[in-house]
Amino acid sequence: MDIKELSLQDIKDFLTNNNEKAFRAKQIYEWLWKKNVKSFDEMSNLSLKLRELLNEHFSLNPILVEDMQESSDGTTKIAFKLHDGYSVEGVLIPSEKRATACISCQMGCTLGCKFCATATLGFKRSLTASEIYEQIYFIKTLAEERGYNFSNIVYMGMGEPMLNYDNIMKSIDFVTGKDGLEMSPKRITVSTAGIAPMIKKLADDDVKFNLAVSLHSAINETRDSIMPINKKYNLEELSEALVYFVKKTGSRPTFEYLLMSGVNDSPADARALADYCRAFPIKINLIEYNPHEGDLFNKSKKEDTEYFIKILEGRNMVVNVRHSRGKDIDAACGQLANKKNN
Repeated sequence: MDIKELSLQDIKDFLTNNNEKAFRAKQIYEWLWKKNVKSFDEMSNLSLKLRELLNEHFSLNPILVEDMQESSDGTTKIAFKLHDGYSVEGVLIPSEKRATACISCQMGCTLGCKFCATATLGFKRSLTASEIYEQIYFIKTLAEERGYNFSNIVYMGMGEPMLNYDNIMKSIDFVTGKDGLEMSPKRITVSTAGIAPMIKKLADDDVKFNLAVSLHSAINETRDSIMPINKKYNLEELSEALVYFVKKTGSRPTFEYLLMSGVNDSPADARALADYCRAFPIKINLIEYNPHEGDLFNKSKKEDTEYFIKILEGRNMVVNVRHSRGKDIDAACGQLANKKNN
């Protein structure tokens, strides 16, 4: 059993049951989460006897760096190898003196969004909390080695976070908690394709991190065609969940909207989006489409994008345009699909 699956109390119980001092559990926990060691032998303030006891009863399944690619713009994509041979990808995204980590929560994805390269992998499994956390720890370390202030984490890599809810929440507990990185939850954003019941659960759990929703269309027929999840939780159900989330948490979510030529970038699409946003306070991130192997779509023309923005701003929408980073190494939004898993 991977020892990182145990709580602090579980480790205390194990130690006392084996005639070891319970206070050692706190030391072990610090080695596991604050220092992110790869083996029990690195726990130098524990006796050799205790390290041997841990080795006998538990395993450590660290993720390993399999490959790194650096883009011309400084974005770095890291392929992490998991203990069972699968690989996932995380991305270091630099911006002036700051850096953001984009991390994965599943190996593959079940949702089948038509514009996403990860969907081509199918679904293998969800990641554990420690596998998620270790991506963050590595990217944080890499950013700091390069002189960046590690400022933000986005759960926007491979997989749907709301379908790995418990492990996502546990990983965030360690990112924000004293046993881990002690980062503010306001520096964390979790993205979902719009699983309405889980958005309500986030509200009920009184989360303090930011919520982003991959919307990509405010017209049911269009969204049905590019995001099959909309057939299960349509725009009306999603709106109800977001109203609930805003009321319970007091926070303003963000819509991620990928502009695809001839699909969702017309004036009618812009007006539908503005109308949809009337029900709750929202920020809109417009994202240029990033091509990948087996592509079905093209990015919007410059003039169509500009007119789309003009319509939204004319309706008093808060709009940001996100320019893609790392396109030349397939590290941009929607491009993560480690080919080693195919």
